[in-house]
Amino acid sequence: MSTRITAGLRVLKFCCCVFLTLPLFYSSAFAETCFTSDDMDAATRTAIQATATKFFDMVSRGDSASLKQNSIPGVAGDFGWIEGTIKDNQANLAGAHATPRAPFLLKAEGTAAVPKAEFLCGIFGAGGQTTNSAEFIIPKLPPGSYGIITLDISGQKAPMTLSFVLQQQGTDWKMGGFFLRDTQVAGHDATWFLDHARAFKGKAQTHNAWLYFVEGRELSMPVPFMYTQATDKLYDEAQSVKPSDLPLNGGTSDLTSPDGKTYKLSALFPTTVGQELHLVVKFQTASVANTGDTFQECMAVMKALLLKFPELRDAFDGIVARAVEPSGKDYGALMHMKDVK
Repeated sequence: MSTRITAGLRVLKFCCCVFLTLPLFYSSAFAETCFTSDDMDAATRTAIQATATKFFDMVSRGDSASLKQNSIPGVAGDFGWIEGTIKDNQANLAGAHATPRAPFLLKAEGTAAVPKAEFLCGIFGAGGQTTNSAEFIIPKLPPGSYGIITLDISGQKAPMTLSFVLQQQGTDWKMGGFFLRDTQVAGHDATWFLDHARAFKGKAQTHNAWLYFVEGRELSMPVPFMYTQATDKLYDEAQSVKPSDLPLNGGTSDLTSPDGKTYKLSALFPTTVGQELHLVVKFQTASVANTGDTFQECMAVMKALLLKFPELRDAFDGIVARAVEPSGKDYGALMHMKDVK
């Protein structure tokens, strides 16, 4: 997993952030159609697969310039983070082998962007999704034809997935979205996290179970806007242990330290530190300018979190507390669980 350093240790949840950069318009009438690999014509399927393979070759060689030239303007105009992601992961990607999955073809009709485009792909039954179906929900999508394709990468160090959103322009397909994601955290895949989530649930450790269910589901999703029968079932399963005292869906939760100070937590999630599984806890602070004071705040949050939820010691090797000021600048501290007393 790639990392970036900002005023201390900063660990990213995934090896890159991903987005589809497209202009924003609205329309009162639109239609969305999805074609699975079996539904689309052979020429289109071949073109999508060939383009994805070509783009992966650029990524594996570190040829960001060529990938940028083959991107839609909105992506090419903000390409720095993609170039940085490719560089950060070059040791794993160089010489790696990629196997493409079956692609999807999405068509959005109309003359202006769809505020919330929803594509239902394949056969749906009375109970919803079936084994081979999929649903895509993409906000602010302009009309056009889009190919969605995921490649499974056998990296030099760890397996990953690379997904592209391809937008058709004339007879060419251009890159409109770039999704490079780890399929393991600390050497553990989705199945490992889900198995342990169920075990934690059986022991009534519902906070551990929730964090592991969420991680397992995310590791099984190559793009954040694609939903399958399997991910829908995992979502439903996780709801049985959904906590009310952790920050969820962009909200915050209060955590009071032994000295009576209340901190607003903004996020909790697992991450890799070396070969270990650590828990990241982010909290709001007025400023991180005084690193000495901020370090003490980080330590106070760690201690308070483990006092409130001692079960976390059973699920993680360590804890990373990150103080985040309103500007977005942050500062963090890392401790092994045994050292937080």
